[in-house]
Amino acid sequence: MTAVIDEQAAFAPEAPARGASPRAPRLARGGRGPKPPRAPQPPRLPRRPPPSAPGPVSPPGPVQVVVHGVLLLVAAMLFAFAANLMVLSQVQHFVAQQQLSNEYRVQALAGTAPVSEATFDDQLVADGSPVGVIDIPSINVREVISEGSSADVLKNGPGHRRDSVLPGQAGISTVMGRAAAYGGPFSRIQELAPGDKLSVTTGQGEQQFEVIGVRYAGDPVPTFTGGTSRLTLVTARGPAFIPTGIAYVDAELTSAVQPAGKRQTTYLALPAVDQAMSTDTTTAWALVFALQFLLVVELAAVWAFRRIGAQKTWVVFAPLSILAALFVANQLALLLPNLL
Repeated sequence: MTAVIDEQAAFAPEAPARGASPRAPRLARGGRGPKPPRAPQPPRLPRRPPPSAPGPVSPPGPVQVVVHGVLLLVAAMLFAFAANLMVLSQVQHFVAQQQLSNEYRVQALAGTAPVSEATFDDQLVADGSPVGVIDIPSINVREVISEGSSADVLKNGPGHRRDSVLPGQAGISTVMGRAAAYGGPFSRIQELAPGDKLSVTTGQGEQQFEVIGVRYAGDPVPTFTGGTSRLTLVTARGPAFIPTGIAYVDAELTSAVQPAGKRQTTYLALPAVDQAMSTDTTTAWALVFALQFLLVVELAAVWAFRRIGAQKTWVVFAPLSILAALFVANQLALLLPNLL
């Protein structure tokens, strides 16, 4: 028993002397203190399951294909109508003026330019035939004038109202022109002021005019004296493509008055399509055929979409759809007012 106690005493730490401070704990190697306890880790969230692979996309049904085709048809028509009216119509007007200028130059050199409602062969001058050239330097206008004032004729440039005399002849001559579409040749005639000069070349030579003034619906018409000649330019009034009325520019002849040719058409016999701000419904049959052509193209495109796929369908039918839509848009433009 005494041996055990002596053995424990040998291994027991030596007690500090009375009044002495307790020993500090030994430092770890390197002079660093004891490592602090680790902070508890937050619990891990369960992992999300991997997304499942998408299933096969089912092809569109017949109803979806039809709806897609109808929307595409409407979009193509609206785009073609806007593009034709605002952009392509300007190109058509430029080409038509070149052709009319060449035709009238040949007639002038041959001395066969019309000076009445009939040609030198005693045939009625056809609608759209050139009868003169108007030049307004102050607003940079130089246009070939055609016979007639329907919407179809005014696509090519200014038109002479058939029941009036030609410019420079004794009487009142009326020339109409568009304000915005198809080149808008008369878009700036409302800027003309009294005293401005203009001229019109006809089969009777160059006729000189001086502007009297601009008037609108309800304004008094200048007094006309018999034996003189007056030219009245007519176009639409208001913002472009949104006509709100009619504008008139009156000009009196300052050169020699020319004798008036015979006129078969009177104001009472003038067709309604030749009146100011009128529409032309005589070509509605052409619009029907244009719509049928566009419908056939779209139906064929729907059939091809299901048979040969979208890529080949676009390659084949996109040009045909645009062509058909432009054909429809051109016919729709004839239903708009002729001075637009």
